[in-house]
Order: sequence, then structure tokens, then C-alpha cells
Amino acid sequence: MTASDDFADVPERYRGVWRRNQLDIPGLRDTTTWARWLQTARWHADLRVPEATRTAEVLSSVEPHPALALHTGFFGRTEVFWPPPSGERCTWHRHLDVQPDRGRPDTGWMAFERDEGIVIETGMNGDFREEWERIPNSTGRSMVLAELAPAATGVAAEVAPCGTRWLLSGEYLMRVRPRQTGWLAADGKVLLWPEGTAPGDTLAVVLSRHPQDAAALLGFEISYGTLRGGHWLIEHSTRPSLEGRTEAFAAHRIDEQRAELAGGERTAWRVLEWDGDEQLR
Repeated sequence: MTASDDFADVPERYRGVWRRNQLDIPGLRDTTTWARWLQTARWHADLRVPEATRTAEVLSSVEPHPALALHTGFFGRTEVFWPPPSGERCTWHRHLDVQPDRGRPDTGWMAFERDEGIVIETGMNGDFREEWERIPNSTGRSMVLAELAPAATGVAAEVAPCGTRWLLSGEYLMRVRPRQTGWLAADGKVLLWPEGTAPGDTLAVVLSRHPQDAAALLGFEISYGTLRGGHWLIEHSTRPSLEGRTEAFAAHRIDEQRAELAGGERTAWRVLEWDGDEQLR
């Protein structure tokens, strides 16, 4: 986290897991895309799964299917502004993203309804309206962990820029695993995207230009599911083969800055946020 990300905690009314009931854009109403937004006091993760990514053709494909490029999802810090009289607005600062940089901030006007269990988001940098509803049992305990980079002898480990992130809110757990493959520019610099990718390009467009890199480009994982009694049932994922799988999960806080995980994950993790018992499972 940098100084520019040192925002105030978001209000309580934002926290929990939200499902999108409806998206309206000019000429289209979408009620079929599966979408979840997990929000803690500081951090968020978002996953959206269109129906087109779950057809029989896509699921039976041996090679990564181009339709998987339609997935969207991201992880980062959340910033809320509520200066009167302009109204309340929220910006989701994307640190890790399935899609290329959009070239504009992800900011919306926010209006809470029905005792703050419904929020209407109206785009400030795009013509859209979304209705979100908070899911029961998604508030209370929360946790955000970041994978630490391997540390040199005598040097404190830093958060790995493209390492795994875990987020927990109530009974719901998300795992964010960015692409591990970079691309080399002509000057030898390592890029997050193939050279020539421009702000506003979609993953589908990039994939069409670089079909030989399909496995790497589609290798970004965001998985979502329910955590109960140390067992995480994955409901939806950018990797459809993971859906329906149950994995063991337990996180133990060592101190204010460090945590360890059970269940086969690396044990070196930085605590970005923790609100709950010393062990969460």
C-alpha cells in the first residue's frame, strides 16, 4: 500500500458481500450475469461471470476458450467521498485486474435504500446504473491477506506485487491470483500486458491479437465461495474447473502484520486487515 492509498475506512453500510440484481446501460438490461462485490473496511474484490462463459461449448473445451476473456474482476482499495451537497460517491482503485486498464476511474454515485440493504450505483465515468443487494451472513468478521515475496537473508519480506490475495467477509471468502506471466517490451522491460495494449482495450481484444498467449492471458484467477468450519466451497471462479470444489482453509494471525494459512498454501502472509478471532476458518 502506498501513501496515495491511505484512505479512511469506508462506512459500515458498504461492508459485506453484495450481489448485483440488475445492470442498465443504454439499450440493454442485464439480469443474468452473476456478479459479487466483497467489501471490507478498506479493501474490495469483485467477480462477474457472464452466462456466455458457462455454455457447454466453453466448459467442454480442452484449450482455454476465448469466451473466458469475458470475465471481469478486480482487487484493490476503496475510497468513499460524501461531501454535501454533491452527493456520495465511491471509487474502486484497482490494484489487480482481470481486464486491461480502462483508462478512466471506476467511480459511481451511491444511493442506499431499504435500511441500507440495497445500493444503487450510477456511473460517473460511464452511462450505467447497477442495483446491488447485500447478502445475509456477509458482515461481522473480515480479513484481507497479501502474499509476501521471498525475502533475502536479513531483509524483511515485502508484499508480492502479483502475489495471491485472500479476502473474507462474514461467511464468504475470495481468492485473487494474478497472472504470473509477464511480457517483454523491446527495451527489455517486463510488462503486465503484451506490448501495444492500450487503455480501453478489453481482454478479448488482447487475446484476439495474441492467441498464442491464451493460457497466460486467461490465467488470472478470482474464486468466490462460502467458508464454514474450515471448508471453502468455491461457487464461481474465472477458472470454471474450480467451481464446486471444496478446499480446506484456516488463517491464523501471528501478530499485527503477519499471518499463516493451513491447507497447503504458503505460510508467509501480510495482514492488510483483520477483524475477528485470532483464527478464522
